[in-house]
Amino acid sequence: MTQTLFVHPENPEIRALERAARVLRDGGIIAFPTDSCYALGCHLGDKEALDRLRAIRDIDERHHLTLMCRDLSEIAKYARVDNAQYRLLKATTPGSYVFILEGTKELPRRVMHPRRKTIGLRVPNHPVALTLLETLGEPLLTSTLLLPGNEAPLREAWEIADALENRVALVLDSGFCGVEPTTVIDLTGTTPELLRQGRGSLAPFGLVAT
Repeated sequence: MTQTLFVHPENPEIRALERAARVLRDGGIIAFPTDSCYALGCHLGDKEALDRLRAIRDIDERHHLTLMCRDLSEIAKYARVDNAQYRLLKATTPGSYVFILEGTKELPRRVMHPRRKTIGLRVPNHPVALTLLETLGEPLLTSTLLLPGNEAPLREAWEIADALENRVALVLDSGFCGVEPTTVIDLTGTTPELLRQGRGSLAPFGLVAT
C-alpha cells in the first residue's frame, strides 16, 4: 500500500525524510518534490527497484536516468568532469538542470546508457530534495514523474498516490511544486547540446530556445 507523508516545502521534517531514506534502502520507490516537478526515486544499488522504476515510466536502458546529488563534489565522483564542464556546473547548480556526462567506475553499468556509458546528473534546488539527499547520505537514482501517455508530469501528491497505488511505497507531499521538467544539457561534446528545453534558463550555455 502506498503511504503519503506531508513534508513542509521549506522546512522539511527530518522524521519524514528518515522514513523515506529507510524505504529507499529497503528497496522501495518513492515520489518526491523537486525544483522542477515531482520525481520518482530509488536506491542506486538496487537492481530490482531500478527495473520497477523503468516499468512505471515505460522506458528502457537507453533512456537516461538522473543521478541526483547533493553537490558538485558528489557529481565529480560519479561523472568525468573536465575544467570547462566544471565551470558550467558551478555556474548553474543547484538548479533545474540535468547534465549528461560520462559515468565513472563508481556507477553500476546498468544505470548508464548501454552504448555511450553516460548518465544524467543534477543538484536540485528544493529543500525537501536536498534534505532527503543529506539524510540518505548518498545520491539518488531518479526520473521525472511522467507516466506513459501523459503530456505533463503529475502535479499533486494525491494524484500520484492514486495513479501509482502499490507501485510506489511512499509519496512525500509538499504541495504543488511545478509541472515543467528540467532542462537537459549534453556536456559530452565540444559544446553544450540542448536535449530538452525545460525550466532551467539556456543563457549560461549560450544556447537559443528552439
